[in-house]
Amino acid sequence: MALWRDAQRRLFHRLLTNARMHNAQEACHTIQQTQLAGVRWHSNKPLDAVYSGPAAASPKRVTLRTLREKYKRGEPISMVTAYDYPSAVHVDEAGIDMLLVGDSVAMVVHGHDTTLPITMDEMLSHCKAAARGAQRAFLVGDMPFGSVCKVAAELVMAVEVGPEHAVRSAIRMMKEGGMDGVKIEGGFTSRARSVAAVVEAGVAVMGHVGLTPQSISVLGGFRPAAQSASEALRVIKEAKALEAAGCFSIVLECVPALVAAAVTRELGIPTIGIGAGGGTSGQVLVYHDLLGMMQHPHHAKVTPKFCKQYSAVGAVIQEALTAYHADVVGGHFPSEAFSPYKIAREEAQQLLRDLEREGLQDAAEAVAGLTPQD
Repeated sequence: MALWRDAQRRLFHRLLTNARMHNAQEACHTIQQTQLAGVRWHSNKPLDAVYSGPAAASPKRVTLRTLREKYKRGEPISMVTAYDYPSAVHVDEAGIDMLLVGDSVAMVVHGHDTTLPITMDEMLSHCKAAARGAQRAFLVGDMPFGSVCKVAAELVMAVEVGPEHAVRSAIRMMKEGGMDGVKIEGGFTSRARSVAAVVEAGVAVMGHVGLTPQSISVLGGFRPAAQSASEALRVIKEAKALEAAGCFSIVLECVPALVAAAVTRELGIPTIGIGAGGGTSGQVLVYHDLLGMMQHPHHAKVTPKFCKQYSAVGAVIQEALTAYHADVVGGHFPSEAFSPYKIAREEAQQLLRDLEREGLQDAAEAVAGLTPQD
């Protein structure tokens, strides 16, 4: 804004200087017309663009206050895990309350077998894209598994190495990623301290207990949690510790419905279930999973049993791609209907003469074959 005002002042000064030399009345008229026209002072976002479209009115944003009010009224909260601009647009238009940019992007989009390889920089890229697409939903960025790359190197992530690093990473999620809050896995003592530090720094934190995919090396695989009384009690205590640390909500993943119901009843904040039955305050599923997006064996391998598929989008995509391939190979695409850009006949004839003069005979023959004759 300061640069804009400075540029405006400099231009007005130049106009007024000219006015002293030539015509003051004409210069003032120019200034007035410039103001009335609402001239844009930046060139990085032109008024008209090739792919521009109608701008929809900005919807009312979902905030922490919105979520708390829904929770108090006993209204279920919806959340979808999505990773990019187009999926975020769809999530927004569906009226979903929260959008989680999850570290599961490592498996769903990047093709890894676990969530561990995704880096903070990669997560930030997905967060930025989703933030550009979602104008309404409350945005939560997943804090990925990681540590300091090397001694004295810039931090890539960090919940694992201490509260200070967790705070720094959370701030990056907010400032660079455009998130409204972050999600941190685990409820053990050191993790709760990190959560408390992040909350104290002014960042909203969603907790996550039950199956915690970032702990896969300790768990020995993706296994449901709280399968015994002692494990169930541990999950409940971890959830309470995260609430005490300041979490605004907690994800319960792959736990028995009765355990999730017990946690939900015990806490005073919303619980979001994923494979945890219907007794939680809300539900979350992954965008690709619920749409039946992918048919590839890798994705089938990682699609969870608890996911209900609301469509078979993957089959539709495969059919469309197969049809496109057949059209290209068969010479049916693009047809005249999909070749909209024309050159005037006079210009085409002039181009033909220019090509012949330059000795570019092959190009000239191509132009001649497509140029209407008199």
